[in-house]
This record gives sequence, structure tokens and C-alpha cells, in this order.
Amino acid sequence: MQPKQRLSRIQPGTRAELADLEAKIVRKRGKVTPLYQYLLNSPVMAEGWEEFLSAVRQRNSLSPDLRELIILRVACLNRAPYEYQAHIEHAQKAGLSDLKIEAVKEEGISQVFSPMEQLLLQLTDTMTRDIEVPDELFAQVAQHYAGKELLDLCITIGAYNMVSRVLVALHIGH
Repeated sequence: MQPKQRLSRIQPGTRAELADLEAKIVRKRGKVTPLYQYLLNSPVMAEGWEEFLSAVRQRNSLSPDLRELIILRVACLNRAPYEYQAHIEHAQKAGLSDLKIEAVKEEGISQVFSPMEQLLLQLTDTMTRDIEVPDELFAQVAQHYAGKELLDLCITIGAYNMVSRVLVALHIGH
């Protein structure tokens, strides 16, 4: 049984005051997706969400395959199937194999991942489950990432925790 919907979607084209924002979303995303139909309940939040998450996804220093791996893992850890499904295509386009896309669902970190991927998944798991990152783990990550890349890595994990937690709280995609 699906959980009860907690927020109504705003159907595109039904509110004149949202026309400019809807047009902006269509220009950037190609359409007003179901997620954005929910976000239109708060136009200011919808616009900020679009700007911030576009920056995280499109102007990030992480390689696209690692970025999508992180996003998929966060979605799995937070039980956000809508987010997971939405990013499968992005992950495939970024070159992530179907084997890795499936392995990201496993409770532990699979050996199908490279040592670097395993390290980033360990950081993702820690930031998602425990929030606080032990110095030893952070030092391992900092051997490979510094400055902008390190910040982009942590922001990507944090941003997609925000996304999945909003989706889960509002039963979007459940």
C-alpha cells in the first residue's frame, strides 16, 4: 500500500502567477517534472531548489560518474525510490555500469567498486547515516580531494540528503 500523499501537485499552466517560473523550469529541464509540480507550492523554494541543485549537478568539479554514484547511494540509504529512479538514466549516461547501479543498493559497500569509489561511498554512508565524519576517514578522502573538489564532494552528499529527505517526508514517489 502506498503512503498517503502529503502535498498536492500544482499542475503546470493552472496558475498565472507561476507562468514565468514554469517557463524557466521548462527551459532548464525540458518539462515541469512531478517533483517540480510539488515544489511549485512554494515558488521561492522551487526557484532556489532549481538554482542550487542545477549548480550541484551541472557545475560540479566531481566526475559525472562519481557524482551520480553518490546521488544513487544517498537515495538508497534514505529510502527515496523516486530519487533513485530519477538518477538511473543520468548514471548510465555518465558511464556507470548497470552492475554498479544495482550494487549501490547493497547494505555494505560492494567489491565491484574501485578503491576510490569505495572510499567515496564510505564518506557518503558516514555523512548520511552518522553526519559527523571521523578524522581518519576525512584524512583519507583529503589525500585525493582538496579545496573546491573536497567542498563539491561534501556539498553533493549533503544536497542529495536534503533532496531525499524532503521526498521521503512528503511521500513523493512512494
